[in-house]
Amino acid sequence: MRGQIQGIGMTSARTRARLIERLFEQGIRNPVVLECFDKVPRHLFVDEALGHKAYEDISVPIGYAQTLSQPYIVARMTELVLQAEHHDTVLEIGTGSGFQTCVLANVINEVYSVERIEPLQKKARERIRALKLYNTNLKMADGFLGWPSQAPFDVIIGTAAPAIPPKELIDQLIPDGGRLIMPIGEEEQYLTVIDKHGDQLDIQKIEPVVFVPMLQGVKKG
Repeated sequence: MRGQIQGIGMTSARTRARLIERLFEQGIRNPVVLECFDKVPRHLFVDEALGHKAYEDISVPIGYAQTLSQPYIVARMTELVLQAEHHDTVLEIGTGSGFQTCVLANVINEVYSVERIEPLQKKARERIRALKLYNTNLKMADGFLGWPSQAPFDVIIGTAAPAIPPKELIDQLIPDGGRLIMPIGEEEQYLTVIDKHGDQLDIQKIEPVVFVPMLQGVKKG
């Protein structure tokens, strides 16, 4: 069941409409994806002092050396999820603020999300509960390990950049038509799509991006 949330909070309909117009101008065409940016109150996912920046097309710091990705990247990655051959179940690596999680929950039947930094996961869980998204499942874990007990997934999406595609994540995709979407690289990063067909991997570089590096382990407190 898709999440059903309403746009609430301090921002005007005009502010959100401008953001949607910018996304359209940047090439985001899927109306379902664009609608999410009207429904999901993006300013609730950043500190109140940065709320005025929430609807600009920039990344916004959320603490612990992590960021909320710019709207275009969230929209582009969501489009790539929906273009996958199968996309009923999605695993997100890096819950962060929870914004991408909530966008996915509006368009995907079941969303799983892991986060390695405990305070970020706690805040994200509170936001998701407040927005009454019942098709999300959160876990604190090392993202490199994925969520083996819930595998296989139709799509795995990553919000931090490893140097190379993690084998554990590829192994947790469905064998025929599974898709991994994440930034790959160190000094130069590219948003990358890997489609899995049995033992064959079809790798496509989409566009250059800048994400925080993907790190191992968990961080409590």
